[in-house]
Amino acid sequence: MIGLSRQLTLRRQMDVLANNIANANTPGFQAEMLLLEANPANRARSDDGPQRLQYVEDWGVGRDFRPGELEFTGRPLDTAIEGDGFFAVETENGDLRYTRDGRFQTNAEGLLVSTSGAPVLDDGGAPILIDIAQGPVEIRSTGAIIQNGAEIARLGVYSFEERGALQKLGNGLYAAPDGMQADLSDASVRQGYFEQSNTQPVVELTRMIETMRAYESVSRVLSQGEELSRRAIERLGRV
Repeated sequence: MIGLSRQLTLRRQMDVLANNIANANTPGFQAEMLLLEANPANRARSDDGPQRLQYVEDWGVGRDFRPGELEFTGRPLDTAIEGDGFFAVETENGDLRYTRDGRFQTNAEGLLVSTSGAPVLDDGGAPILIDIAQGPVEIRSTGAIIQNGAEIARLGVYSFEERGALQKLGNGLYAAPDGMQADLSDASVRQGYFEQSNTQPVVELTRMIETMRAYESVSRVLSQGEELSRRAIERLGRV
């Protein structure tokens, strides 16, 4: 049972590593890692050997929040965060979501939206309206959006004291649990860039190989234990 508990966590770890590799080219993706804990249990009966057993369980998934490399695109609405923080967007249901993916564009109504079409919010929590016909847009490091020499809005960059509590939803979006406060961040932004995934494929592949070898090692131990039990039963049968 101890070996089986370890195999289950190794399979889960393999899924996490595979997901990291699959998102190596996903803008703003942050790599994940499996968090493990020991689960002690008393033996039902023991004449010798340890009195307590240690099972292993996965109790959560941790995220690597280190920023990824910035890639230059030259597109005026592409924006990357330098440091900690998230852009805020509003879904069709009116829910607040947070993302590091700053590949923005404008929709038919002139709203600044994310790649999924969700309106991007300013530092006051309101949608940002841009009339491209009024001239080129400049996004300064402070998040100020300048057009014709005047500030028309300011991108909202938000931070959290406990980023690990954010719930991952897919498509680069995160949701804050009820009661978690989002604060305005002083992180700077860069126009014409977007943030790449912080996944390191070579590192993830190395971890995947190590996980496969560990799984095979546990499998051999289980097979050897089964063989010893079989031989013991055969000898007892002959006696």
